[in-house]
Amino acid sequence: MNKEHFEYLANQIFQASLEVHKTPGPGLLESVYEYALVKEMQIRKSEALYQVKIPLFYKGYDTQKEFFIDILVENEIVIEVKSVETLLPVHQAQLLSYLKLADKRLGFLISFNVPLLKEGFKRMVNNY
Repeated sequence: MNKEHFEYLANQIFQASLEVHKTPGPGLLESVYEYALVKEMQIRKSEALYQVKIPLFYKGYDTQKEFFIDILVENEIVIEVKSVETLLPVHQAQLLSYLKLADKRLGFLISFNVPLLKEGFKRMVNNY
C-alpha cells in the first residue's frame, strides 16, 4: 500500500471517529465504539474488521497464544479503541506492541470518552 493510500485511510479514520464521537457521545463501553467505528468505515467503503485474532510468536516460536486487534482497516491499519478520560503511556505501548507483532506500519489509539476527540486521538507508526 502506498503512502497516499495510507494517508487517505488515515483521514477516513479520523472523519469516521469524529462521526462516532458525535453520534452516541462519550461514556459508553469500548465495544459500542468498536462496532460503530467499523460500521462507519464500512459506510465509507473501507474494509474494517473488529476483534481480529492474531497468533502470537516469540522468537519465531508459536506460543499457541493470540491477541486481538480491536479494529483492522484494509488489513493494514490497526486501531486500538479505548473509553478512558486520559490516554496513558501503557495504552501507547500496547498499540506499538500490536503494530510490531502484527507487522503493521500505522495505527491509531482512540479514546471516545473525552470532551474533544482530538484529546483522545493518537497516531502511531512502526517503521513508517
